[in-house]
Amino acid sequence: MLYPTRSAILAAAAGVPVTLIVALLVPGRWYAALAWPVAVLALVLADGLRGAWPAAASARLTAPGHVSVGEDFEATVDVAIAGQAPRDAQFAVRANGLVETDGEGAWLALAGGKGTARVPMRAARRGTALVDRVWLRWRGPLGLTWKQRALPLDTRIAILPDIRPVHERGAQIFQRHAIQGLMAQVDRGDGADFDALVEFRSGMDRRAIDWKHSARLLKLHAKEFRSERNNQIVFAVDAGRQMSDPVAGFSRLDRVVSAMLLTAWVALKLGDRVALHAFDSRPRIASGLISGAAAFGELQRLAARIDYSGEETNYTHALTTLAARLTRRSMIILFTEFTDLTSADFLVRAAARLVETHLLLVVVLRDDELESIVDRAPENADDVTRAVTSAALLRDRLMVLTRLRHLGAHVIEAEYDRVADRLVEGYVDLKRRNLL
Repeated sequence: MLYPTRSAILAAAAGVPVTLIVALLVPGRWYAALAWPVAVLALVLADGLRGAWPAAASARLTAPGHVSVGEDFEATVDVAIAGQAPRDAQFAVRANGLVETDGEGAWLALAGGKGTARVPMRAARRGTALVDRVWLRWRGPLGLTWKQRALPLDTRIAILPDIRPVHERGAQIFQRHAIQGLMAQVDRGDGADFDALVEFRSGMDRRAIDWKHSARLLKLHAKEFRSERNNQIVFAVDAGRQMSDPVAGFSRLDRVVSAMLLTAWVALKLGDRVALHAFDSRPRIASGLISGAAAFGELQRLAARIDYSGEETNYTHALTTLAARLTRRSMIILFTEFTDLTSADFLVRAAARLVETHLLLVVVLRDDELESIVDRAPENADDVTRAVTSAALLRDRLMVLTRLRHLGAHVIEAEYDRVADRLVEGYVDLKRRNLL
């Protein structure tokens, strides 16, 4: 594709007054007025015919096979122009909405018709990102024409849930809680599983004394327990419309999926079994129970399949279906969000049926936007209206969370950047208290 540059257009436009003056002053030689535009056109055509043609251009894009959502990464563009190549070229890439790139074309220097440039990208949403086209253009030798070519690409990048907290904070969490895992320590004194028979020491629970063995050994001995293993932990992820709302640049769904994976990794290391249940208007993903740290990769692949949805959440259908699949008492960790009392009422009713048999932990993100509106000093009547409305929404939210706690459910309401740590702490606390 060939088209004139801005310089050629300005040169042609600058000759318009001269052409009009010549046509008016010398009407008998009107054809002389065409000298300027014809000269410009001839130069543009000559510039377009010289140098490399658009068909001589080729490009290749190299990108990582997979990245984590929210991660900044770079792709590499290799450009080659055969023939009389220019000294530089401008390029731009097109990708689907899962990755963000610089919309303006960048320049790269060419040496011998070849050049390489890096394209900064950011993984904005989970899924499979597709970079399907790159545009190349360069100027002719005289700078009067653009030579452009659009080249198709088929570069796919798998954007997976963010597991960086697992690598960065997993070991710290084990060290902080000093529980069985990477440090190979046993959490004695809590739980229900018998671990060892030890000599009774001051401060131990007298109810743990084994009188039969104490009489045989002529010295007081007590039973020591450890946290129970092989518990069933089910992560129920609400993927409905409200979970797609952004929080600090990323959706609520991506925030809770990262927290879920960190907690699941801890649970697998502790010997518990883990399952995933994702839903919106109906169940979308219903996995079986997995165990062992080696199964974490399978859980990560399942979490990557949780799609963004624009449908309303049906708590009754989703949680009833989940309860029907469970054959023994389990810990259900429910990630959700609600803004109206109608949907919240369905949530409370479904939770009331779950807590009769299972241990329910509800996780929601704090609504920092509403809280900031309430805390901000109003400057006009519109600010007062927004503050009153936000306060009413926060009051309704608090009422729903209080109802859930009165039912016997445990509730975690955390900031988006602390939800992973708060969830792991809540899981470890419930496990140590042997509530499951």
